[in-house]
Amino acid sequence: MTPELSPSQALPQDAHQALLVGRLWQPGVGPILVQVRPDGIYDLSGVASTCSELLERPDLVATIRAHSGSRLGDVAAVLANSDATCRQEDQPWFLAPCDLQALKAAGVTFVASMLERVIEEQARGDASKAAAVRAAVVAIMGDNLSLVKPGSEQAAQLKQALLAQNAWSQYLEVGIGPDAEVFTKSQPLSALGTGAEVGLHPRSEWNNPEPEIVLAANSRGEVVGATLGNDVNLRDFEGRSALLLGKAKDNNGSCAIGPFIRLFDETFSIDSVRRCTLSMEVRGTDGFVMQGSSSLAMISRDPLDLAAQAMGSTHQYPDGMMLFLGTMFAPTQDRPIPGRPAGQGFTHVVGDVVRISTPDLGTLVNRVNTSDRIPPWTYGVRSLMQDLAQRNLKHG
Repeated sequence: MTPELSPSQALPQDAHQALLVGRLWQPGVGPILVQVRPDGIYDLSGVASTCSELLERPDLVATIRAHSGSRLGDVAAVLANSDATCRQEDQPWFLAPCDLQALKAAGVTFVASMLERVIEEQARGDASKAAAVRAAVVAIMGDNLSLVKPGSEQAAQLKQALLAQNAWSQYLEVGIGPDAEVFTKSQPLSALGTGAEVGLHPRSEWNNPEPEIVLAANSRGEVVGATLGNDVNLRDFEGRSALLLGKAKDNNGSCAIGPFIRLFDETFSIDSVRRCTLSMEVRGTDGFVMQGSSSLAMISRDPLDLAAQAMGSTHQYPDGMMLFLGTMFAPTQDRPIPGRPAGQGFTHVVGDVVRISTPDLGTLVNRVNTSDRIPPWTYGVRSLMQDLAQRNLKHG
């Protein structure tokens, strides 16, 4: 994995002008908030003790630019040591760039993924039935939904037409109805960073990566930056019942975010996010390769609308939030697996390397394992507060 964890891959293409915030695990010390620049990694503890606190600053960009924290290390060396398969535990590595923020996700925000959710539901989590169900669903819906604005009168009329054909679905409700699907992806401090092994529930037999842009918002609901994320998904669990969403989405190691939060400034803004196209590659130890892309220009709900539906007068997050924006990438490419019948589409195999990238945000790289075989999540808020106290820092 190390070649992909190099500065040329991990950093944005314009890294010299990007304002990047990350978190570093320092053995014997704990997590340290840092600014990441091509020439090194710089301590931001003098500005804020946590990422959550940092994003509350009204003068965020100017404060970071004016701060002259000590240099903590070389970007290339720390990236290389972030590879969980060959990590030196006495050397620093990168963590997910967020900490105390709520980890939220919007689902069914692209027509392509919406159709796949409907297919999962109709197939009841059985991958062998997906192809036939897909053909039937597309025959009923055609391409109508790509032009429908969620919550519009046109969407309401389409809903009535589909109800008349017994083709309505809970996924269509959040896909073209007035209310977006927003759910809790994982818990604060549980997200993994670049180089870590992500986890699949060991009983899952139909699953996939979900490459997404992740917005960083403060407690006031202001979106102040963005990063990359992998919303690891179990298609069989969720397909059996929407009430299994928590088990389908929130397992040990099922949330990856990083490598760094790029803050909004004159070089990068919400309009930059709207123009992003994500590229994803899955490369297996069996020689299997799958590639795809997801363009934010195709999203059916604006990113700021999703953020407003997730946080506002009816729902607050005092430590801010990280919001996955959803994906249009729903893999259907068939993957030959010994003992698995052909025609069942894609599913992960242990050892897969998932690479998610876009020029403005760099590359997030993770290897796939099962949730019971990767290290358990043990470092929570209590541990963080203890480490900050030992360093005479506090979360303010």
